[in-house]
Amino acid sequence: MSTVAATRSELLARRSREAVARRGHTLLTQKRAALIAELRRLGLEAGRKRAELERLAAAARRALGQAVAVDGPEAVASAALAAAGTIPAAASARSVAGVRVIELEAGQAARARTERGYALTASTATIDLVAESFEAELDALLELAAAELNLRRLTAEVARTSRQVNALEQVVIPRLAAEQRAIAATLEQRALEDWVRVSRRRVRGVAG
Repeated sequence: MSTVAATRSELLARRSREAVARRGHTLLTQKRAALIAELRRLGLEAGRKRAELERLAAAARRALGQAVAVDGPEAVASAALAAAGTIPAAASARSVAGVRVIELEAGQAARARTERGYALTASTATIDLVAESFEAELDALLELAAAELNLRRLTAEVARTSRQVNALEQVVIPRLAAEQRAIAATLEQRALEDWVRVSRRRVRGVAG
């Protein structure tokens, strides 16, 4: 308070700044609530997708182990090399309480047996099952990727917004309120002293 001038204009300025801080606190609290709601929704969605990915990954590993045992590692490796390819993907964004979250649109990894690149005469049912299983795993992974990215982004933004809310709630607003009380007390003390001086002059004037 030693650097704050105890004037009526400073008191009004502190009141105005506190009102702005309180409005900011309200808006940030609303933003945090919206972010937390989206974070919970994405968390549930990501949890389901993660569980599905783990299930498909386990199935793919079992299929691969069986194919290696039945057809041999060379045949499996040859089919894998022939089936290699790319998957088109495009990312877009939407806003949640001012935070950009990613929407990922990817092509399907799953393909028909005739589209995998290896000769059907050189393939077996066990190799086809491996290809099908890993394609399903890759599709599940692509579905999970954007959700995981958005979870990290929203978690960081919730933490940042919480720090801002706490700073306003615990530091800025209390400090402005304390400064107002101190200025008001000083102004009241000055007004009382002025009243006493005026009263004494009047008394002297009457006595004289």
